[in-house]
Formats: sequence, C-alpha cells, structure tokens
Amino acid sequence: MTLVNLSFAACGFMGIYHLGVAGALLRHGDRLLGSLRACAGASAGALVAAALVTAPDKLEVCKDFTLRFADSVRRRRFGAVTPGYDFMLELREGVEEVLPADAHRLATGRLFVSVTHAQSGRNRTVSSFGSREELVKVLLASSFVPVYAGLKPVEFKGQRWIDGGFTDSLPIPPEGRTVTVSPFAGPQDVCPAHRGLLDVQLRLANMNIMLSLENVRRLIRALFPPPASTMHFLWEEGFSDAFSFLQREGFTQA
Repeated sequence: MTLVNLSFAACGFMGIYHLGVAGALLRHGDRLLGSLRACAGASAGALVAAALVTAPDKLEVCKDFTLRFADSVRRRRFGAVTPGYDFMLELREGVEEVLPADAHRLATGRLFVSVTHAQSGRNRTVSSFGSREELVKVLLASSFVPVYAGLKPVEFKGQRWIDGGFTDSLPIPPEGRTVTVSPFAGPQDVCPAHRGLLDVQLRLANMNIMLSLENVRRLIRALFPPPASTMHFLWEEGFSDAFSFLQREGFTQA
C-alpha cells in the first residue's frame, strides 16, 4: 500500500476549514488513514496536523476552542492587537487542552512542523520533539505572526522562531504521496472550487492559490475571524471538499 501524508496549509483562523477536512477523514476516510504515514503543516495547519497525529478523539474540542478563540478576538476593539490582550497565551491554553501527556512521542517522526528562523528568515521543518513542552513551543512558534500575535518570537533550543507560513506554508514530508489541503482555492488536492473569472495563480511561500476576490476575503479572514455562522460554514465546506476528494480518489467504500 502506498504511504500517504497529509499537509495542511498555513491559514490562521481559516483553520476551521482544516478541522472540517479532518472530520470527514475520520468519519469516511478509514482507507486513507490506514495508509497514513505522517501529517505536516504550518501555523493553523500545524495545529490541526498535531491534533490528528496525537489526539484525533479531540477534534471536536479543537473545533469548540477555535470558535471560542475566534469570538474572543472578534469581540476586541482592535482584534488580536488590542492592548492588554495576550493572543499567544490564549492559543497556548488551547494547545495544552488538546495534546496528551505523550504527545511528543506520538508526534516524533509523524508530525512535520514548518517554522521560520526569526533572524535569518530561513525555513526549518521540525519532526523530532524531545518533550511535550518542546512540541508545544514548536507549534506556537509556527503560529507566531510578529506584531499581530505579540512582539517577542517564540524561543526553543536557544533560537527564536516565527510563523512557518512566511517561508513554507505547505510543507511536504520526504517520503510517500502527500495530499495537500488548503482553505484557499487553488491546485491543492483538497480545497474550495475556484469561482473567479481569471485563471491566474499566485505563489505564496510554497503554495499556489488562484487570484480571486474570494481568496482575498479568505486571506483577510485568516487574521480577522468572520462571524460564527461563517466559521460553521467553513467547517462544513472543508468536510464536503474532503468527502468529495475521498470519493474521487477511491478512498471511500464501494
């Protein structure tokens, strides 16, 4: 059986789409998950990848947290940059709620997280985690957007790191076929349909997306979460797009 990986694109609060995809995979994708070697991701994509690898039974917890987190940011006058608001602390609380005690052992060799070195601007994909705390820090680093999420980059192993989406928003593990997932319309395996008038692609940190007003809206929503009703729609869209992929690729039962 061909080894399969999953890679979830960087996308901020659009990560609710990824959770919908993960929900479809867990409900209808036994054949795919049976050959799953690894999960990869950047930013919100890394968080969903980590949940799939270490705590698939907690995806509903992830969904609930994402909705609460989005509401918390949305209610603040200046969003995530509102003075006195600690974006990274709230994110850490959500990560701590989901990861089991042995998450680092479950993740080592099976989770690939894209991060960016704060000083050199170089990308690194981390797949080995010495402790649960190290895994938490790597995930937080992959989600850290300077100024938006705070002023001090996340530190681990004596170095400072920021959002992996700046340098590789769709990391590909070294072995096997990688199924790519993105909430932006483009050429990825699982993504929304392109409904724009132009057949033009933009390349953003190793990920191609279609040039369209809808994708511009989705990029804005990554940092400025939409209303809860739209968040629920995005979850359902991810579920539907993933189910369509499973049917198209023959991963569902005949």
